[in-house]
Amino acid sequence: MVRLLPRDALVKTGPVDHADWNYRPVLGWIQRLRFRLILDLLPRGKVGRLLEIGYGSGVFMPELAARCEELFGIDVHPHAAEVESRLKEHGVKAELVSGSAEHLPYAPSTFDAVVAVSSLEFVPDAAAAARETRRVLRPDGCLVLVTPGHSPLVDWGLRVLTGESAQQDYAGRREQLMPALESQFAGDAKRTFPPVLSGVVCLYTALSMRPLESTT
Repeated sequence: MVRLLPRDALVKTGPVDHADWNYRPVLGWIQRLRFRLILDLLPRGKVGRLLEIGYGSGVFMPELAARCEELFGIDVHPHAAEVESRLKEHGVKAELVSGSAEHLPYAPSTFDAVVAVSSLEFVPDAAAAARETRRVLRPDGCLVLVTPGHSPLVDWGLRVLTGESAQQDYAGRREQLMPALESQFAGDAKRTFPPVLSGVVCLYTALSMRPLESTT
């Protein structure tokens, strides 16, 4: 079972922070699939320093804290101190900041792993976010991310289950993400859900990627 922050501890950090969906029937099971995909791709055993980009309300951080020695997080919302306090109340130590993935406030090669759960597709400049993520990762580090699929069927399902519009939320950024990442990273492993027929309907794609030694 994935360790999540309790529902009553969640801080609503913005209009696209839907951490409460993890506790709904059916939709919650679908949402939690993202976390299981991430955990399947993270290195076995604990890593040193781990950064979560787009931690939101910190819902996934109890599990991530068990996978690293030091846990960090960055998100654009201004509620870092409040989320950090809620996590501390539940025994989770994390150093959180408010900021952008396009301008990460960390020194080069700071992290052994970076995790992004359905967050990078919201970043306006995916190319800048990819460059910055590569910069703050150790050369032998890994980026582990999960991103939603994009097809008319998947987008229709999102509207039926949640009332949300994928086109409005993502504004075409899903299509820009992978080319940006592939300019800075090489893929190590990939998971999709469902694992079959992903070319027809793919809810999520999860990737483990390593920094390229050099880019052109």
